[in-house]
Amino acid sequence: MSATMRDVARLAGVSVKTVSNVVNDFPHVSVATRTRVLAAITELGYQMNFSARSLSKGRTGMLTLAVPSLRLPYFAELTDEVILAAGERGYTVLVEQTGGVHERELEVLSSDRRRMTDGLILSPLGLRPGDEPRLEVGYPLVLLGERPLHGDVDHVAMANVAGARAVTEHLLARGRRHIVLVGSYDQRGAGAGSLRTQGFLDALHAAGLEHDPAGTGAALEWTRATGADAMRRLLDRGVEVDAVFGLNDVLALGAMRVLFERGLRVPDDVAVAGFDDIEDGRFARPSLTTVQPGRAEIARTAVDLLMDRLSDNPARPPGEEVVVAHRLLVRESTGQGR
Repeated sequence: MSATMRDVARLAGVSVKTVSNVVNDFPHVSVATRTRVLAAITELGYQMNFSARSLSKGRTGMLTLAVPSLRLPYFAELTDEVILAAGERGYTVLVEQTGGVHERELEVLSSDRRRMTDGLILSPLGLRPGDEPRLEVGYPLVLLGERPLHGDVDHVAMANVAGARAVTEHLLARGRRHIVLVGSYDQRGAGAGSLRTQGFLDALHAAGLEHDPAGTGAALEWTRATGADAMRRLLDRGVEVDAVFGLNDVLALGAMRVLFERGLRVPDDVAVAGFDDIEDGRFARPSLTTVQPGRAEIARTAVDLLMDRLSDNPARPPGEEVVVAHRLLVRESTGQGR
């Protein structure tokens, strides 16, 4: 049987009147209550006539943000920034996790749940060339990240190549010449890993150095555990190392833990740097040198693009691409102040 408004009220722990207020977008409903009711509606599959409501109300006052996983610190912090930016514009954000799975990302694009919100910010890992027709949706859409997708879709990206080159140049300026790379990347050149690796190699080539493939510690998933495992394998193979560049901060933190386990001092014996400027890196001991990719600006730009698309007279051309500026943050793990 189809779910009723009473079923939604029971699951959400509110009155039927409150559910009605949310469905009809009445004011004076708290953000927490509205979010709880909408979550119950989604779980039960309760069917609301959002098309009719949109004709009379104009907007739902909600946006969707779809990210690979909130367990990854970068995406958790990005989500927080998007919620803050949307809140300043009077919008609530519904968050979905895709796991970076191709089918799940496509499902997010076409789900009936999109009727609940006015636009979608999607950070894809699984989308690939050929998926462009699936991006032709009837609502505002902004992509985040570095998937090689083209078309009239707004896209906000970070300066992966320039940022990786800057941190590698910093390690070289510290006198490091045996820099290992921790992380994995798409051999086709797609994604942040490939772009950061390109920046790393560009800096080495400019210094007249070559990177030995044996000095790459593969880590298909970018977590502390995989960063630690990659570092162990490098050391067990006897790879000469005086610096580590983790393709993100959690990989670098995992690698740094193993260096301590093996009795190597950071930064005296081995300098360590990452990318993303997650909060954990600032409070690590030693604190982690990293690239600040402009996370707050990425979030704000994505929300602004959606707001512009929702206006009657968009000021930006379709398919706008915005690359946010980066900043190198030198901390203790590479010899801050030396």
